[in-house]
Amino acid sequence: MSAPARSFLIVLPTKNEALVLEQNVRLLVRFLEGMPTFGRWSICIADNGSTDATPAVAAALAADPRIRWFHLDASGRGRALQRAWNEASEDTLCYMDADLSVDLMALLHLLGEISRGADLAYGSRFAPMSEIDRSLLREITSRGYNLLARLTTGLKARDAQCGFKAVRREAWEKLKTRVDHPGWFFDTQLLLAAEESGMRLAEIPVSWVEARDKRRKSTVNLYRTIRDYLMDLRRERARRKARAAAKG
Repeated sequence: MSAPARSFLIVLPTKNEALVLEQNVRLLVRFLEGMPTFGRWSICIADNGSTDATPAVAAALAADPRIRWFHLDASGRGRALQRAWNEASEDTLCYMDADLSVDLMALLHLLGEISRGADLAYGSRFAPMSEIDRSLLREITSRGYNLLARLTTGLKARDAQCGFKAVRREAWEKLKTRVDHPGWFFDTQLLLAAEESGMRLAEIPVSWVEARDKRRKSTVNLYRTIRDYLMDLRRERARRKARAAAKG
């Protein structure tokens, strides 16, 4: 087995997560304190566009030297992750949704795949061993999007949008010039770029629960998101054709 990663960073992209952020970060810290195998860890709260008390909560949590945070006025998961990962010095760069939709035990498998040589490991809600608790509408739209992504771009990964990934910093340095979307499409771009670059990807089955705190309302407009995804897929397909034409 390869040597464990010397350090890893977990980024939590946040937007209006004040109700759950403190309890979830403390839960994550307790979990990480009990799993020292994978090396020194840090947490980055990457706030993007919050209008509630999320920045104040994040600033208070950052009293722990293992936790850092920043605020961006503009929203966008991709925008937040690009800044966090570009500024990081850790060997392995991870992220997960701040609501902890993925059971934390999957983090052991995610980091384990990186330590065994994967360039990028990603959570998949559609892997055979995954367990999912979500609404029927979101299940249908998610599966539909993934099918379209695979048909239009040639993506091989089974879950393009699961908010649970890890990448070697060296791999990110090679990928970041091709992964520039500021929003949710960042995940699809990241997987596509890694596949096209011939990198080694590892799929991780996850236990996924859509809503852990009923007080928290999703900020996602599902229908607008679907429309945006379709436009993003169309643009990405055009970019792929342009790259292919330039090569040959």
